[in-house]
Amino acid sequence: MSDLFERGLTPKLKPLAPKRTTVLSVLDVGTNKIVCLIAKLRPLEAGELLPGRSHQAQILGIGHQRARGIKSGAVVDMELAEQSIRHAVDAAERMAGVRVDSVIVNVSCGRLSSEHYSATVQLASHQVADSDIHRVLDAGASHCVRDRRAVLHSLPIGHMLDGVSGIRDPRGMLGRTLGVDMHVVTAEASPAKNLMLAIERCHLQVEAMVATPYAAGLSALVDDEAEMGVTLIDMGAGTTSVAVFANRNFVHADGLAVGGSHVTTDVARGLSTRLSEAERLKVLYGATIASPSDERETIAVPPVGDDEHNGPHHVPRSRLVRIIRPRIEEILELVRDRLKSSGAWAEAGRRVVLTGGASQLTGTVELARKILDRQVRIGRPLGVSGLPEAAKGPSFASSVGLLVYPQVAGIEHFEPQARGRGLATGTDGYMTRVGRWLKDSF
Repeated sequence: MSDLFERGLTPKLKPLAPKRTTVLSVLDVGTNKIVCLIAKLRPLEAGELLPGRSHQAQILGIGHQRARGIKSGAVVDMELAEQSIRHAVDAAERMAGVRVDSVIVNVSCGRLSSEHYSATVQLASHQVADSDIHRVLDAGASHCVRDRRAVLHSLPIGHMLDGVSGIRDPRGMLGRTLGVDMHVVTAEASPAKNLMLAIERCHLQVEAMVATPYAAGLSALVDDEAEMGVTLIDMGAGTTSVAVFANRNFVHADGLAVGGSHVTTDVARGLSTRLSEAERLKVLYGATIASPSDERETIAVPPVGDDEHNGPHHVPRSRLVRIIRPRIEEILELVRDRLKSSGAWAEAGRRVVLTGGASQLTGTVELARKILDRQVRIGRPLGVSGLPEAAKGPSFASSVGLLVYPQVAGIEHFEPQARGRGLATGTDGYMTRVGRWLKDSF
C-alpha cells in the first residue's frame, strides 16, 4: 500500500474478461451506512448489451450496517470503522454463501478534484498503430501529481490527429502527430490511505478505489445523457460529490464536505431535539418546498435532556421546512458556483441527475431545477437484477456503480497490479488461480 501511495497511485483493476462469468465483491463506505454487495457478473449476449456494459450483474448477497467511525466519508475512528465494515461484509457473505477476500471500494473523502493534461507524439509511420496509442497515453499520464494527493482515475477523453480533435479511436488513421487529452481525478492521499487501512485490517484486499460520483454515474445514467452532457450530483450524508459526463466521457469531478447529516444537525438545533429524533423527523416529514397545509399540520418533537419528562412539544411542519430548505439551497448553490468557476458548466449540458440519500427529500428536484436552471431527475440503479426493494433507490446508486466499474476499468491508463490477482471473486484460492492461468495461457 505505502509504495503505491508514495508514487501517487491507488490500486487498479485489470480489465474484466468480456466472455467470462465472475463473482465480484464491492464495499460502499459512506458517512451514515456501509454497504457490501456480492454479485455474479454474467457476459451479455450481443442482443442484450447495455450501453457501456459487457456483463449483467446479479446480486447474490447484500449487507448494510450503520457506519461508525466515519465522518464526511473519512475514517475518524479506526476501531469503530473496522467493526462496521466487518459486520457489513459478514452479512453479505452469509447471504451469498461466499467468502470475500477482496473488494472494490468507493472514495468520497479527500476533496476530489480534476486535472486535465494533453500530450502529443510523432508517429513512427503515417498510420496509427496500437503502439502509437500506448506511447501517447504514457506521455499523457506522465505528469506529476500534486504532493500529498493520489490518482483515482486517469482517463483518455479524446484523441487528436494532426490537430483535428474529437477522434474517439484513431487506430488505422493516417497522420503525422497523435495527441490525447487526459482527465485525471485525484484525492488527498491521507484519507484514502486510512480508508484502505481500515479495510485491510478486516483481512480484505482493496482491488480498486473509485470516486463515488463516477460510480453513481455508471449506475444511474442512461447512454443519451452521457452523450449529450449531464451533471450527476451525489448527495450523501457527509459529502456531496459531483461528476460531469460529456460525449460519453467522465470529464470533471468535485466534492464538498457537506451533506444530509448537516441537515439533520440543523434540525436538531432548530427544534432542540436529539440527533436520532431529528433524523427521524427529517425522513418522515422533511421537505424543501412548503405546501399550503404545512402551517396547519403539526409534528411532535421529543425534547432533549432535563425536559424529557415533560413530553413532546408540537410545532408546525412549516418550521421544519424552513430549517431544511436553506441547507439544501446552500449545497446546490455551492455545486453551481464551483462548476461555473471550474469551466465544467459549459460541458455539463442541460440535465442534472440526483443520487444519494439526501436527494430523496420531498421537493429537492423542484428546488434543484430552480437553482441550477436545468432539467432534473432522481437517478436509481439500472441494469442489475436481484436487488431487494429497499436497495433500488438513489442512496444505493454508488454501491451498484461499483459493480459496473470493472466493465469500464480497461479504458483507464494505469499499469495493473503486479501481483497478478484477479477480481474480487471471494473464492480466489490456489486451484482457482491455477485454473485461471490455464485459461488465460492456452
